[in-house]
Amino acid sequence: PEEGGHYITVWAPRQTGKSWIMREVVLTLQQENQFDVVILPLQHLSNVTDVNRVAQVLGRELMEKLSLEKLDINTLEDFRLLFKRETLRKPLILILDEFDGLQEPVIALLVGFFRNIYNTRQNQADKSTVEKDYLLHSMALIGVRTVLGVENVKGSPFNVQRSLHIPNLTHDEVVELFNWYQEESGQSIEAQVVERIWSEFQGQPGLTGWFGELLTETYNKATDKPITREYFEGVYAAAINLLPNNNILNIISKAKQEPYKSFVLELFQTKTKVKFTYRDPIINFLYMNGVVEVEQISLSENYVKFPCPYTQKQLFNYFARELYHEMDRLSDPFEDLSETITEESLNIPQLLRRYEQYLQENQKLVLKNAPRRRDDLRVYEAVFHFHIYLYLTSFLRSYDAQVQPEFPTGNGQIDLLIRHAGQLFGLELKSFANQRSYRKALIQAAKYGQQLGVTSIWLVLFIETVDETNRQRFEIDYTDDATGVTVFPRFVQTGKE
Repeated sequence: PEEGGHYITVWAPRQTGKSWIMREVVLTLQQENQFDVVILPLQHLSNVTDVNRVAQVLGRELMEKLSLEKLDINTLEDFRLLFKRETLRKPLILILDEFDGLQEPVIALLVGFFRNIYNTRQNQADKSTVEKDYLLHSMALIGVRTVLGVENVKGSPFNVQRSLHIPNLTHDEVVELFNWYQEESGQSIEAQVVERIWSEFQGQPGLTGWFGELLTETYNKATDKPITREYFEGVYAAAINLLPNNNILNIISKAKQEPYKSFVLELFQTKTKVKFTYRDPIINFLYMNGVVEVEQISLSENYVKFPCPYTQKQLFNYFARELYHEMDRLSDPFEDLSETITEESLNIPQLLRRYEQYLQENQKLVLKNAPRRRDDLRVYEAVFHFHIYLYLTSFLRSYDAQVQPEFPTGNGQIDLLIRHAGQLFGLELKSFANQRSYRKALIQAAKYGQQLGVTSIWLVLFIETVDETNRQRFEIDYTDDATGVTVFPRFVQTGKE
């Protein structure tokens, strides 16, 4: 207490546990009884543009929390009185939650205000405790970004701070979390269920906790029976299609804004990894709002990826339906579809031929409102991935076949899984670029087929045009020696724009 503490920022994307962690800190410090500790939420001040008004409200709340004698706090300069030695009884630790939600000019002035108090305290470091002017011992500013990221023409006003980033849960922590549940409830959970939770949510605290609640409470009616993989799949389907989640709604609201939308669409189709740099304003914004994450290969090699498969699927579903909604009239009601699908079978090559024909016949309609790249005004290749997904979903619905997008790498690779008549069919979607990438795609598809536990998989190659000679040349079945999986490559012509 007799020495000055630090000013820190506590930052991470939304619903990662920032506020929870700091509340735990507050409880610990209060038990030690050496400091006055106050945590103030600032969400209700997010639209206030007058820093003096913000100072009035914070001053009133701080006096109430500390049971201080009422002072007239009308301006930011008056606000300084609350941190004077003659006002406070103990050294004060002040925590401001959702700080970066304030208006930018307000943030800059408040940070400069607290920095001046810090500097004054540092200049008085050699004085006795009694002689020091201020008892503001330390501060924590909680937000989705570090205050160092505040844009200020005069430079960052908070250059005295330390920064604490809240990471996701680790694999071991997720396992431990569900072990606690099993110990406390007596209900067992199959190990593969916990692995799927880790795989789908990658330890994102808000999503992991939310889904854990769905799994163990909301839909958990048979607590005397184990939580199985089959039960997990049902709850996961509800989490994808049925239930709103504030975290996902916020991520979508950020991702659909320009210029961020263009970057996200690029990620869905990228052939090469995008380098992560904190200085890029678009990457910075998307990272701070939980739309993308860092894929760290080494200290010097970092790339952009989606934070977890669940988030990527929700973004994919949103953009697909934003463009095309639901499709109808995909076949004549009197047409015999038995060559394509029956109650017991599904002919994938025939299904892809039907889709290619539909795409070419409706090209103008498909491309009419499709987003285009700014540099060459060409349609994003991801548009065709969105389109085939909704086409297959709509076409197969009457046969109770399920179509599910999967993203095994967290970036541009997309696979569609079709479940029908007790069988699993895997379709890996790619854009045909050249022979080298084609050969790599065959090997990748085989490896993914092995992961799925299937003996064959289809590699769907989108291309503007392909003649019959090259179709016969490249649509040759490939059996991978390492995995034993057979890959069936098939072209889908999109037609020239």
